[in-house]
Amino acid sequence: MSDPASYRPSGVPDEPGVYRFFSTDDRVIYVGKARSLKNRLSSYFQKNLDTKTETMVKTAVRVDWTVVATEVEALQLEYTWIKEEKPDFNIEFKDDKSYPYLALSMKEEFPRLFITRRPKQKGNLYFGPFAHAWALRTTFDLILKLFPVRSCSQSNFETAQRSKRQCLLGDIGKCSAPCVEWVTSSEHRKIAEKIADFLSHGSDDLGETLRNEMERAAVAEEFERAGKIRDQLQALERALESSEASIPDSISGDFIAIHDDITHSSVSLFKVRGGRIVGSRSWIMDRTSSVSDDLVTDALDRIYFEFELPNEIYIAADAKLIQMIDIEVTSSWLSLRAGRKVCVRIPERGEKFELLQTVKRNAHQALIQFLSKRSNDAAVSGRALEQLAEALELEELPLRIECFDISNIQGTSVVASMVVFEDGQPKKSDYRRFGIDDREKFDDTRAMHHVITRRFKRYLAEKDIDLAEVEISGGAKPKFAYPPNLVIVDGGRGQVNAAARAFAELGITDIPLVGLAKRLEEIWFPNRTYPVILPRRGEALYLVQRIRDEAHRFAITFHRSKRSRLMLESLLDDIPSLGEVRRSSILDHFGSVAALRKASAEEIGNVPGIGPKIAAQILEFIGQSVGSSLSIDAATGEILESQVPKDA
Repeated sequence: MSDPASYRPSGVPDEPGVYRFFSTDDRVIYVGKARSLKNRLSSYFQKNLDTKTETMVKTAVRVDWTVVATEVEALQLEYTWIKEEKPDFNIEFKDDKSYPYLALSMKEEFPRLFITRRPKQKGNLYFGPFAHAWALRTTFDLILKLFPVRSCSQSNFETAQRSKRQCLLGDIGKCSAPCVEWVTSSEHRKIAEKIADFLSHGSDDLGETLRNEMERAAVAEEFERAGKIRDQLQALERALESSEASIPDSISGDFIAIHDDITHSSVSLFKVRGGRIVGSRSWIMDRTSSVSDDLVTDALDRIYFEFELPNEIYIAADAKLIQMIDIEVTSSWLSLRAGRKVCVRIPERGEKFELLQTVKRNAHQALIQFLSKRSNDAAVSGRALEQLAEALELEELPLRIECFDISNIQGTSVVASMVVFEDGQPKKSDYRRFGIDDREKFDDTRAMHHVITRRFKRYLAEKDIDLAEVEISGGAKPKFAYPPNLVIVDGGRGQVNAAARAFAELGITDIPLVGLAKRLEEIWFPNRTYPVILPRRGEALYLVQRIRDEAHRFAITFHRSKRSRLMLESLLDDIPSLGEVRRSSILDHFGSVAALRKASAEEIGNVPGIGPKIAAQILEFIGQSVGSSLSIDAATGEILESQVPKDA
């Protein structure tokens, strides 16, 4: 049996998807779906698992996952993989049924509404598939109440015709009873056509009708009826997670996306047939030894060496790779290989484009998984540290590296982060965050000087403390007593020179210091004219990029929380009816402007010290205020801000 900790994944996305556990012989032993891959997969690596789950996790040696857009797609892909792989730890997939549909038998004289899982038949209208069978049945009843069309079998219908007596559905208003001529054949067909129109164009009109009815019931203090209508609305919303949120039946083909990086690239493939994802696969392409820049052709060659060519292939990649593709030549090449026409397309909008975005996310995730596993390899980490020491002419391997990053918005809400890597791996227990007083008007270089000074003042104060004595006495361990073998600051000459001034002022001369510039990934030494350029496909470059990106992430996380609180403080300061105590209560309860904007008058009024009257004043003030939206530049980690009127 394996140790689950040896393959516990990191960087799992908080998105819907399907995951697979593999045994030592690379055989799938379990397939599962999840609304949140991150939460679901983490549950397998906790203590106190049930016996069967624990056995499965210890039998497996690795796990991978595929991101999809909706829970419906996750259901579809899970179903397909269980059928193909027949995993040991999966039960037989229910009773071999597929997903439920709503159907209208428009070919009959008196159309019938029914739920079915059977193959589609000519002459019937089908709507779905639907994700939640229980919600579908609730909505089925609701539709019959609003559109009382026939739903009985043909034999029951003929029995009612002979007896001249309607069934219970007619008595309770869920059928217009054409069997006893309450409506004519043409009138009944119009009702069926209304259902078809409703199911084809969505639930907006019906939803609005129900919401208005619920509000009228609430005003009339008919709370029980209002509650029932609310439940109907919720069931309607869940049941209509159908094919409009999934892939249309008309779409078939292979969907391929490429995520390109300096040392490696990843390729993901979704095989879609008749609107169903029937398979998914990802590959990693090592670029360290390749001289080819035509990744698309290389990827197609690799994929269709193993898989049969479809009639249509849809591709997504970055602009540089797309420009290198000759669509006609590539289509002709693949057509010759297949012995029939194969079309290569690059969608720029529409349903196929949206599906490719999901495939692109999977390509990115595949690369993250690969690099994460690779970074945990001691041999790879050792090579990276050796290459870095050689490139920077260090006297010893940088076994402990500290990286500092500054995050701010136009000099306000300034924060800094310090991340620590030991032996090429993150040591999160040693991460630190630094708040900086906005009143000092720091720019990036002054902020870097300030933070480096704070961190290494602590180092000088704590370095001579006897750790053994502290442990014996039971005192708190010093946090900054350990000197790094290398300090990296995020930025070019300006930032690294600012950090060097802090070192000089503190008298520190034995700790190597460099800056990592964003533009070309240059390594800058203090007071040098030219930077060091690390080999583009070396392990050292990947390591420093990973460290810098982790510092970005950590700084941005802290900045967001601080900025959100400051924005709320500023907003509340302008409300005249709020004193210090009430402002503090609202700050503690909501924490951000976004959370306050989403709150109802009742929720605000429930905050200690805030009643209905003041809650109404707050909501009125928020409605008149200027909204603020925050966005992050994913490439640089820079936090951007745009101010737009709320009603714009």
